[in-house]
Amino acid sequence: MKLLRSIAGIVALLALALAARAQTVPEDVTLPGLPPALRGVGFDPQLDAPIPAEIAFRDETGRTVRFGDYYGQRPVVVALVYYGCPMLCNEVQQTLVSVLKTLSFNPGREYEVVFVSFDARETPEMAADKKKEAMSRFGRPETAGGWHFLTGSQASIDALTRAANFRYRFDEKSQLFAHTSGILLLTPAGRISRYFMGVNYPPRDVRLGLVDASSGKIGTPTDHVLLFCFQYDPASARYSATILTIIRAGGILTIFAILVGVVFFRWREHRAARLAKRGAGPNLQGAH
Repeated sequence: MKLLRSIAGIVALLALALAARAQTVPEDVTLPGLPPALRGVGFDPQLDAPIPAEIAFRDETGRTVRFGDYYGQRPVVVALVYYGCPMLCNEVQQTLVSVLKTLSFNPGREYEVVFVSFDARETPEMAADKKKEAMSRFGRPETAGGWHFLTGSQASIDALTRAANFRYRFDEKSQLFAHTSGILLLTPAGRISRYFMGVNYPPRDVRLGLVDASSGKIGTPTDHVLLFCFQYDPASARYSATILTIIRAGGILTIFAILVGVVFFRWREHRAARLAKRGAGPNLQGAH
C-alpha cells in the first residue's frame, strides 16, 4: 500500500508538471507516454466566471453551509484539495498558509479562506484536523473564523469543480486521485478574479490579487501603485511588470519634474530681480 501511495504521489506530481505547461489534457487526446490516469486531468479557471452560491457543503464542525455564505463583504481564497492526499494537497495547504502568514491582511477581516475536498468519502472530522494543522502553522488563533474546511456530496463537488473547470481522476487500484493544483481568488460576489497554478504562490502576487479581487477596498496606497505598474497575466497566472505602463508613468514623472524645474528657476529669477530692484533704490536717491 505504501508503494502504491508513493507511485500515486509521483503521478500527482507529474500531473502538476504537465499542468504547468498546458493546464489541460483533453480526454480525446492521446499523448505519447501519457498514463491513462492523467487523461483529462487539468485546471483551467475562466476569469470572471461565477462560482454558484447555492452549492451546499458541510464545514469542519459538520454544519451545512452554502458556498455563498462566504460571499458579500470580502474576497475569497479557494483551494481544491482532498484531505487524504499523501503529497500534493499537503504542499498546497502548507504553501498557501505560509504565504498568507507573510501578509498583514487577516482571514475573517480582509478575506476568507476556503479549502474544499473533492473526495466525497471525506468527513468533517478530517476537515477539522486539517484546520487544526493550518491554524497551528498560521499562528494567529484570532483568525479562526476566517478559515473554512469543507466536505460534501459528489453532486456538490461536481458542481463546484465544473464551475472552476477543475478536472481530476480517481484511480481504483491505489484509491487515490490524479489532479493538478492551484488556488482561486474570488471577488466578494463570487466570481473568479485571479488564479495561481502549481504550489508556488509569490506573496506579492497573492497580495496584489487580493487587493484586485476586493476592488480596491483593502490594501495600502503602495499596493494600488503596484497594481498600476503590474498587471495580471492569465497565460502565466502571475502579476507581471507592464513595461508600457511604467514607461508612461516615467514619462509623466519626467514632464512633471521639468515643469517643476521651470517654475522653480523662473521663481528664482523673479526673486533675484526684485531684490536687485530694492537694492538699487537708495543708491539712486543718494545720487540726487
